[in-house]
Amino acid sequence: MGQKVNPLGLRLGINRTWDSRWYSGKNEYSQLLHEDMKIREELMKDLKQAAVSKIVIERPHKKCRVTVQSARPGVVIGKKGADIEKLRRKVTKLTKSDVVINIVEIRKPELDAQLVAESIAQQLERRVAFRRAMKRAVQSAMRLGAGATAFTTYGTCGVKVWIFKGEIMEHDPMAQDKKMAEGEAGRPRRDVP
Repeated sequence: MGQKVNPLGLRLGINRTWDSRWYSGKNEYSQLLHEDMKIREELMKDLKQAAVSKIVIERPHKKCRVTVQSARPGVVIGKKGADIEKLRRKVTKLTKSDVVINIVEIRKPELDAQLVAESIAQQLERRVAFRRAMKRAVQSAMRLGAGATAFTTYGTCGVKVWIFKGEIMEHDPMAQDKKMAEGEAGRPRRDVP
């Protein structure tokens, strides 16, 4: 039987960085880890409408630096910075240390996997057709420069999402041979026991 591996753990250090960047002794580690989880939970709850992609927490000496990557930084900051000040006070209560909150704008939210997935989920909750939502997400990502669609033996894949079973390509010589063989034998049949 195959073993399940966390995909984030598999990519860490290669093409992805850690979401929490700090070092501590073994006495403080569990406390800081739980603080990080609480900070992320509170911020995600408060910033549902802000299209938050990632929250990075860094802890230089006795301080806490929280970087929020968002497609809508104006929603996070609020009028004249009022909302960000509330968030800073809330995080300060959780960590009991000096907190600095940075907001980073995501210029192309259509290319961020987390934001694309949340967008598709919201469309499905509004009863939009699944295929239409998927096609729209893939087309907008492709328009903004995402990687090309991959044609595999199992179907067509793009933007790390399974899309649909692809049709046989006309310019592929192997596909033409297969099409000719199917044409002579008629439709492929399944054996029924």
